[in-house]
Amino acid sequence: MTGDLAARRLAVVGVALLLAAMLTGFATGAVPNPRMALSAHLAGTTSALMLLALSAIWHRVTLSARGHAWASGLLAFGAVTNWAAVLLAAIWGAGATTMPIAAKGMTGAAWQENVIAAALLALSLAIVAGLGLVLRGLLARGE
Repeated sequence: MTGDLAARRLAVVGVALLLAAMLTGFATGAVPNPRMALSAHLAGTTSALMLLALSAIWHRVTLSARGHAWASGLLAFGAVTNWAAVLLAAIWGAGATTMPIAAKGMTGAAWQENVIAAALLALSLAIVAGLGLVLRGLLARGE
């Protein structure tokens, strides 16, 4: 994958996620936990803006084709999963084990809490790894 294609991927996913996050804002009152829905709206918005900002500087990232693919894929996965995991918690009325403030005491079934926890762990690792690759690519340019 070229750097231009990776930047385009981040921009497309960023705009789509921003749209999804804006639509999530309309649904805050229609789910069992409106506070968690607001958190999903904010998580989606900030994740989308991260992707859009990264797409704007991607031309400065020097990575192999495989590095561009991995970095952009990890970041896109992490951003979308961030929004989706928090939205699922809002819909399920769950999340007390991983997001106690936003969950406001609402606990889902054990499998729901486990799905949310696994998604949060996966997205955290993906974003950290993706940003690590981006930093490596930015620093390589100065060599």
